[in-house]
Amino acid sequence: MDGIVLRVYSDFIDVLTDEGEHWQCKVAGRLKRRRKRTTLIAAGDRVHIEAVAPEKRQGVITQIYPRRTTLSRRRPGAISPIEDVILANPDEIMVVFAAAEPDPNLFLLDRFLVAAESSEIPSFIVINKIDLTGEKQARSTFGLYETIGYPVFYVSAKENIGIDALRSHLRDQLTVVAGPSGAGKSTLINHIQPGLNLRVGELMRIGKGKHTTRWAQLYPLDGGGFIADTPGLRELGLWDIRPHELSDYFPEIRVHAPHCRFSDCTHITEPGCAVRQALERGQIHPHRWQSYLQLFKEAETPIKPMKDE
Repeated sequence: MDGIVLRVYSDFIDVLTDEGEHWQCKVAGRLKRRRKRTTLIAAGDRVHIEAVAPEKRQGVITQIYPRRTTLSRRRPGAISPIEDVILANPDEIMVVFAAAEPDPNLFLLDRFLVAAESSEIPSFIVINKIDLTGEKQARSTFGLYETIGYPVFYVSAKENIGIDALRSHLRDQLTVVAGPSGAGKSTLINHIQPGLNLRVGELMRIGKGKHTTRWAQLYPLDGGGFIADTPGLRELGLWDIRPHELSDYFPEIRVHAPHCRFSDCTHITEPGCAVRQALERGQIHPHRWQSYLQLFKEAETPIKPMKDE
């Protein structure tokens, strides 16, 4: 039987078969021996399973099909780079940030968007908790991303504002939910798909949410498709991004880069840089430019272990 991995925990893998049955599986030993510097199996992987105890719906995964896309980060604590696959085969990334509590960190939002761009996975932004600030103030903070071209949904899970439009957007997609702890991701998913009852963490006094999700997990949506809850990440290690590629992951920089005098322009010091000219004309937001400079410097820095707080 073929199916999709819903969750990986310890040595067990939950699989939803194409026939709609839930099976508990383990991975065949011969597949484990092929492990490379990447996650062997992750939620979202398409797999082939063979029954071991059909009456208990227990089986073994004998084949893991090639991944179309991945959302990855550097594995926390790794001395040398190891790809930690958060989710396999996502169609889109829903980046959730709060309008308040915790205060918005736009530099962190840019990290998530760059990670999505580098994975070549379409992304959109959801601003939750607009009941705390009002939609007008939320738009004044995050509206710059709409001008760049990112779809932005302004919602309140608590007040059920904007949930229907968001639910419609998710139909028939495998959507991964990303964003910092405390943004209300689990609460939002509970409203999108009533009956899930995901555990919701409390906000700590310092404004950072507790990590209530310990592994990525797919949840089928009534309207079709899946939504994936992921571990809360306050620090996202960008996987395999080289300094000269970074401009490709900022849409508003990418459109001007081909017009630079030098094809290998970093857009920082070179003369005849069309990107810096666009910045001077106000076509690139100053905040986004600072994010580019910060991430460029980070990409030049030798790899260090990433801290998963």
